[in-house]
Amino acid sequence: MGVRVPPSAHIPNPQSLDCFNKQERDWGFLVNLHHKHTSALEITLDKHSANQASIKIKLTEADYQPKVDAKLKDYARKANIRGFRPGKAPISMVKNMYGTSVLVEEINGILGDSLNKYLKEQTFRVLGDPLPVENVEEKIDWKNQKDFDFEYKIGFIENFELPLDKKIKATKYAIKVDDKLVNETIENLKSQYGNSTNPETSEEGDNVYGDLKAAEGDFTKTISLPLSKLSKKLAKKFIGLGKDAVVEFDAKDVKKGEWDEAFDFSEDEMQFANGAFTFTVKNINRTEEAKMDQEFFDKIFGPEQVKSEEEFVAKVKDTLQSNYDKESKVFTEEELKKVLVEKASLDLPEDFLKEWLLKANEGKVTQEDVDKEFPIYARQLIWSLVSNELARANEIKAEHEDVIAKTKEMIREQFAASGLGSQMEDSMDMFVDNYLKGEEGQNYMNMLTSVQNDKVLSFVQEKIDMKEKEISIDQFKELLEK
Repeated sequence: MGVRVPPSAHIPNPQSLDCFNKQERDWGFLVNLHHKHTSALEITLDKHSANQASIKIKLTEADYQPKVDAKLKDYARKANIRGFRPGKAPISMVKNMYGTSVLVEEINGILGDSLNKYLKEQTFRVLGDPLPVENVEEKIDWKNQKDFDFEYKIGFIENFELPLDKKIKATKYAIKVDDKLVNETIENLKSQYGNSTNPETSEEGDNVYGDLKAAEGDFTKTISLPLSKLSKKLAKKFIGLGKDAVVEFDAKDVKKGEWDEAFDFSEDEMQFANGAFTFTVKNINRTEEAKMDQEFFDKIFGPEQVKSEEEFVAKVKDTLQSNYDKESKVFTEEELKKVLVEKASLDLPEDFLKEWLLKANEGKVTQEDVDKEFPIYARQLIWSLVSNELARANEIKAEHEDVIAKTKEMIREQFAASGLGSQMEDSMDMFVDNYLKGEEGQNYMNMLTSVQNDKVLSFVQEKIDMKEKEISIDQFKELLEK
């Protein structure tokens, strides 16, 4: 499930003209929108609160009838009606056959064009799409009615500014890779690329494969039990065992996190995590650490990339630092977004947006879904508004060339992660083109937004007070958990 924001939604940022003074905006007003072959169209705005309003549109016969008559005459010229030569059917017959559908079509067109034009001229920014106050079509007598009244509700925010100066403070985090992390990483790599054996007797750190069975009931489970993930007290019960040995233990001897990490219990299986258990050993798996030799170096970094243990350690540290530099950059930017969003202090029309999201995703989400996901959606929307305003105010633009460059970078990283690497470079332009055309062009728009965000965040960091803070891996993990 996901609350989808339709591509047509006004999120955000309609550029508007400050056409009206404050008094007019506060009390509502009438404006005249002139249509070709129509008289003045009456539109009324009524603000109910700081971020919600209703718009009433009144149509008289003079607003729509000239367009309806012109369309019917065109139908009459082209119509091929049985009993009449092409284009010779009486206009009264054409009107009787097509009059209502043409009337509805023209009124819908006038409403859509007028409403869009009207909203673009306002000093506020419309969020989502206007929602009809009620299903007026069910109450309309299309055959006899001459004047029509339509009402929509809208959600909006007033235009805002976000000046950037040194009074705005944020933190630029830098994760320091220490020797402890380097050594732990190397040990994990040595285990991962080591040789697997099946010894006769289990030792500390082995994986013991076998059948787990509850003493009472029918619960059984075949698992590979990593002794390194058990407490020392419980792990002792599984050391020094051979095939077909049986271990008895009680659920109270198992710590809470060990059920899922060591015994691989699912949420549903946790109901059986009580009472006495037996474990029958079927096999013992042991991984012998890889030796720090050229074969090992080549497996990790490729042939002849490093040629000594000293070079290998340095390469591991550089690789880790590069990866954590990316993570600290992402974390810094997410924290910076929070600072800017808080500084903007925007008040969203929550009730309106929830109703709009529910109707825009009709049949795909429930009210419960919308309520649950709205806080995430609201944060994304506010940041989008802030990013667009900063881009507009500081003339920051995402260019097509930037989109191409960022897409290439993303695809290169994907290739590198899959081990394909530079051999795919010759086909890069094709991959980029296919990706950006995907999802009916939505991938391109998403990447365009991403480029703008990158530029905005980079610009902001130059203008505000950014204090650098070096943190350890453990401190970084603590920050992520908050």
